[in-house]
Formats: sequence, C-alpha cells, structure tokens
Amino acid sequence: MRRLFVLAAITALTAGAAAAGEPRRFMIEATVGGTHLEGAPLAWSDQRVWLLGRDGRLWDFAPDDARDYRKTASYFNPYSTREIRTLLEAELGRQIEVSLTPHFLVAHPPGQGAYWSERFEQVYRQFAHYFSVRGIAVQQPAVPLVAIVFTRQSDFLEYAFREGNRVGPNVLGYYAPRSNRVALFDIGAGGAAATDWRQNSATIVHETAHQLAFNTGVHNRLAPTPRWLAEGLATLFEARGVWDSDDYRQLGDRINRGRLADFKQQAAGRTADWLPRLIASDRLFQADPPAAYCQSWALTFFLVETQPRAYADYLAKTAARTPLAPYTATQRTADFVAAFGDDWRMLGARLSRLLEEVP
Repeated sequence: MRRLFVLAAITALTAGAAAAGEPRRFMIEATVGGTHLEGAPLAWSDQRVWLLGRDGRLWDFAPDDARDYRKTASYFNPYSTREIRTLLEAELGRQIEVSLTPHFLVAHPPGQGAYWSERFEQVYRQFAHYFSVRGIAVQQPAVPLVAIVFTRQSDFLEYAFREGNRVGPNVLGYYAPRSNRVALFDIGAGGAAATDWRQNSATIVHETAHQLAFNTGVHNRLAPTPRWLAEGLATLFEARGVWDSDDYRQLGDRINRGRLADFKQQAAGRTADWLPRLIASDRLFQADPPAAYCQSWALTFFLVETQPRAYADYLAKTAARTPLAPYTATQRTADFVAAFGDDWRMLGARLSRLLEEVP
C-alpha cells in the first residue's frame, strides 16, 4: 500500500510541475532504513525510486521501504558549498582542509589548497572549452562537485572500502557515480612535490573527466553508458593537448602516447572484429583491461579527430536514453551504426591509418 502511495504521489507531483511550467526536479524527503533522505526523484518504477540527494549522491530504494514521505520544495535545492564543506569536515576530520573553487570543493592535505584546488578547476575549464569548440554545450553541474585527496594510501583504501568501492592496491584514484565524488591519494605523501605531479595529474584528469561528463550532460548517470565511450573520453583527456590545450595546440599533443603504444603493441593479437565487439559489449574490460582501455582511446581519438559532429550527436543520443532502461548489444550497435556507418573494415582501416600517420 505504501508503494502505491509513494509512486502515485511522485507521479502527481511530476504532472503538476509540468502543467505549471515549473522545473520537474521538485524535492521530497523520506526515511529509508532509518536514514533521512531528501532530494529530487529522477526515475521510479514499482520496484525502485532513484533520488538525487542535495549533496549530489544518488540513492535508490524500494517504495515499500519509504516512510514519512512528503514533498519539501517545488524545485531542486542542492546544499550550498558552505553546507557541503561543513559536512565534509565533519566526515573527514581534522586531517584535511577543504578549499572552494567555482565548481569544486576539494578536501586536501593541510596547507595545500592552492596546489590541489586549481588542478581540478583547470580540468573543468579545459573540459568545457574542449566541448564548446566542438559544438557540444555542457550544462552547469546541478550540485557542487567534491574531490578528496588523501595523504596516505591506507586512508584512501579505507575510505573506498567504507563507501563500498572495490579498489585494488595499484589504483591511484577513482570516480564513484553513486557518491558523485573523486577520491585519490597524493603519491607525494602530502608533500605536493612537483616531481610527483605527473602521476597525480594523470589521475586527476582521468577521474575528473568522468565526474564532469556525468555532471554536465555529456553522459547520463541513470542511463547505461557504453564503457568504451566513458573510458575513451577519460583517456582522451589524459593527453596534455586535451587537458591543457592553451599551451599545447598541435595534433601530436592530443595523442595519448601510452595508450597509443599499447594499441600498437597489441596489434598482432587483435581480432578482425574487435571494433563491433567493443561497441556491443563491456566484456573486454573484465577480460583484458589494458586492451579495452587502449582500444577505447584509439576509437575515441579517431572519431573526435575525423568525425566530430557525428561524435557529438552520438554522445547526445546515448545521454538522452531512458533512465534505467537496459542497453542491449543490438541497441548499442544500432546507435553506433546510425552515427558512423556499418562498414567496420573501412572504419578500422581509417583508424589504423590515422594512428600510423600521427606525429
């Protein structure tokens, strides 16, 4: 009975907001499993409700589990940066400081605010610029973005475990779609040493590119994004000519040298149908991650450099998919073919030719 009440109430609120011309992201609050939740319902069914919390976290729960349900606002009202800062300081304790930028709250080792916060904000500027010059309008994030830099790897791993993220000892950082946070540890152990910036930089760029893509409308947090598309974009930004195009403007600067080397090294073992297989399924990321990442980068680099308009349209199409709807191999292939054609041999040949000719 409670399920029917909650779903009927959400549906009625959505219809009322649409009829009045108000934003569809009204807010509700409910108690689920003893936890008080407040935010905007994004999608719902008889089985699940997905809620965007005021801090940007995604919650999902069964309607039957919701108690004390009520509407709290006719529009989505995220926490302010000051409120999130207070929550972060209470959560992480005195071992960190929190710095604010126009788009981020960065928790970092004490005394290093300028060093870390500017790194994240620079990625945002370059991300927005990169897509705007290619005719892709990025949205303003609905909530302030959070990044956490730990001094010690042990603290980073403990935090990941506490958040329910399975992270191996070789992982330097990650973006978690559920919490909407980037977390990493400083390999300089809190020293902010310039010699360690290269590795810290690569981690920040890759994971922040994920965070920005899922918060600016490039990807959809509630619609399955083909993993090659998400990782291809993040590895694209690892190249200095992408994340720092103001200073590095040549084609050669936009090449991810590490991914290119992996792609060439694995050429002999790559099957002729590698392209349609990568498009249709995420299995390669479990079976052979190095191959999956370099193939994703190679395909993304090729499409962006040779068919930017089609690539932009394809991104928009995948981001506009119905929330929570499955994305089958047949549908994934059909969407790709509609954007780029079905001559897999020709696509592969053109891609290989471009990578052979890059400076």
